[in-house]
Amino acid sequence: MHKLKDNIMASANFKGSQKGMTLIEVMIVVVILAIIASIAYPSYTGFITKSKRSAGQSILMQVADRQQQFFMDNKRYAATLTALGYGADPFAIDDQGRVVAVGDADSIYQVTMNNLSAVTYTAVAAPANMHATRDAECGSLSLTHAGAKTASTGSMNCW
Repeated sequence: MHKLKDNIMASANFKGSQKGMTLIEVMIVVVILAIIASIAYPSYTGFITKSKRSAGQSILMQVADRQQQFFMDNKRYAATLTALGYGADPFAIDDQGRVVAVGDADSIYQVTMNNLSAVTYTAVAAPANMHATRDAECGSLSLTHAGAKTASTGSMNCW
């Protein structure tokens, strides 16, 4: 009986020595997590914007490659994107660089050509959907027959 009483007392003392987190400690943890999130989220969204921009740059380089091949074969540049083998003129791409329909919810750039002649062209990738508001730094990307790479905002950090 004495042993049972000792076990009950030990159990009661053990429960009394347990401590939980106080409200202040929980609030400190929440503040620390908020600070980390406020630093990490803008970096993350900036990374996503740059990766989508690289898809736009890549498609313009592909259009330029096809134009150069067309020029070598025909002694002039193609007047349409369909003449270069694309399914539509204009066409759009998604964030993986795949060609999608213009107006598709997943499209991030719409690709067109202007300043067209037998010896000149300018390929343009204009941001579409939500990407248009997220990439305000660069806007539309352009690549000319001479290899000039520009952004509609004039920013030098887009290529």
